[in-house]
Amino acid sequence: MKVPTLRPRSNTPAEIGTAFVPIAEEARNEAPRAGIDPDRSLSWLRRAMPIMKAHKGIFLTSLVLSFVGLIFQVQIPNLLNHAITNSIQAHTVPLSYYVWWIVGLGVASGITGYIARLFLFETANDIEYDLRNIIYEHLTKMSFSFYDRVQSGQLISRANSDIRSVQMYMTFAPLILVQCSMAVIAFGFMLSINVPLAFIAMATMPFVYWTGVRMRNSMFPVSWIIQARLADVATIVDENVNGVRVVKSFAAEQQQLRALSGAAERVQWGYIKDADLRARFTPLVQNLPQVGLALVLVFGGYMVIHGSLGIGAILAFNSYLLMLQAPFMMLGMLIMMGQRAAASAGRIYEILDEESTITDGPDAVDLTECTGDVRFRHVDFAYSAEAEQLVLADFDLHVPPGQTVAIVGRTGAGKSTVARLLTRFYDVRHGSVEIDGHDVRGLTSASLRANVGVVLDEPFLFSVSVRDNIAYGRPTATDEEVEAAAAAAGAHEFISNLADGYDTIVGERGYTLSGGQRQRIAIARTLLVNPPIMILDDATSAIDVQVEQTIHVGLKVQMQGRTTLIIAHRLSTISLADRVILLDQHKVVADGTHAELLATTPLYAEVLAQAAEFEASGDSADGADSETTGNQPNGSELGAMLNAVRTGGPR
Repeated sequence: MKVPTLRPRSNTPAEIGTAFVPIAEEARNEAPRAGIDPDRSLSWLRRAMPIMKAHKGIFLTSLVLSFVGLIFQVQIPNLLNHAITNSIQAHTVPLSYYVWWIVGLGVASGITGYIARLFLFETANDIEYDLRNIIYEHLTKMSFSFYDRVQSGQLISRANSDIRSVQMYMTFAPLILVQCSMAVIAFGFMLSINVPLAFIAMATMPFVYWTGVRMRNSMFPVSWIIQARLADVATIVDENVNGVRVVKSFAAEQQQLRALSGAAERVQWGYIKDADLRARFTPLVQNLPQVGLALVLVFGGYMVIHGSLGIGAILAFNSYLLMLQAPFMMLGMLIMMGQRAAASAGRIYEILDEESTITDGPDAVDLTECTGDVRFRHVDFAYSAEAEQLVLADFDLHVPPGQTVAIVGRTGAGKSTVARLLTRFYDVRHGSVEIDGHDVRGLTSASLRANVGVVLDEPFLFSVSVRDNIAYGRPTATDEEVEAAAAAAGAHEFISNLADGYDTIVGERGYTLSGGQRQRIAIARTLLVNPPIMILDDATSAIDVQVEQTIHVGLKVQMQGRTTLIIAHRLSTISLADRVILLDQHKVVADGTHAELLATTPLYAEVLAQAAEFEASGDSADGADSETTGNQPNGSELGAMLNAVRTGGPR
């Protein structure tokens, strides 16, 4: 099959373009209608209130219908009182009259209850949808320094179980309070029947309130501990799933099981403590109203015996008190849900209140006509703001448009850091990083990263088709463009041999492919975007020598007119560069062609010799496409480098 050719980049004005258009797909779902109130002095519930207000129409309708249903229900005991008095004792009203009224009220109560719960659950799902989108959108804006120190399991827990706790309380707590309002309505009916007996029936309510306050204060810290320890369990599971190959390769299954067991035992302690507190307080909250029932039977029975109260009245009182038991049983659940929701909301707000260290300034501009002129001016950088040891110190580098530069140095010299600063994954401590004369801190992040393509040595692939992985940066790319990019990256042949070709679904993180295959797909993904600046961070480290040579042929064509930074150890990769930069002691110590540095800089020969010996030992073959151990220098090159190291310089 003939593979279309991917056109190399040109730096002519006609090819540069005139406007930056961000890569985006049309949103299929609506955005959240509101967000979290940023005022940290407010209570957690008041901060979440804008989300609740965004759905107030359907939510208030649900609560109103629930209240109407309660009014229908509380009418029934009163009708029962009149039925006994007027139909059974006095025979003044036909019994069927009250029967039909009770049946009608029951049907009406059922219909309103159905609609109310339908609307309530719809509101609950809407609130959960909003919360999840708010958190995810915030996470996409966070800088790399945030992810360097936050465990993914903690984020997953807060975006799942913590959101569910908050959503449950925000939607069901008002419903429970409406249900508890039945107590007020029932008390009003009891007052209309007999005032003294009504106060006797409600005599236990102050004790119910006091018990509820004690329960709430005791359960809050335990709820916080439970949610935090559940996140610890999620972290262990997440790390073991993602690192399953490491776990199995070291036969560390039992060790990880012990770690998970320890975390689960800590969660178990929290749940047992939570159950202990509920066992102490919930029976009091639920059963104190039954004490009121006993008091009604004692005093109401005395009144019936002495003729000051009818039998129907005492039956109505009993019915009202039985109705009150369910709301007060839910009151204990409400207190428990409230404390867990408060703890969960606090954990969610910890994430939402943290601001990204990398943000677009109010006067940031789009990088629209990028020629690829790259300059680092006296850059000082460390990954931690408090760190005294710098990764780059007084780092200077200028790469003219269209030039290819290889960056070489020992491990830890700061080579990959150069790429991260150019894409503004981190900000410099001192100095500046410039593209076409613009400080990257004055450019919008989207336009900057659209013009700088990065291929990492450990590429990440999504669990979608090969085609979708290559077209990730350009979802609208045609099949011909995708295949052309794959061909330029030397990936078209092996992709065509997969079971479903470009429609083959890769496994988790792309582990169903070899390391070299993943790297070639990553290169194709970047070439398809066709950025004016490209960074290859050891991008062919897992590819064997024969395949690498094929890729280099394609890359040489694609590098024409494109500014390219190559972070490399192999001589074959360095040969692609017009210049070579040697890093040591956190700065540039040598700059020239490969031949010039080999002839004048012993340290350069030493670095290359160490890298060559490492590859020759076979340690770098893991993940390669075949048993070949990478592109090693030939005998004369390796001998010259080793000799230069021994004698202090080339002969």
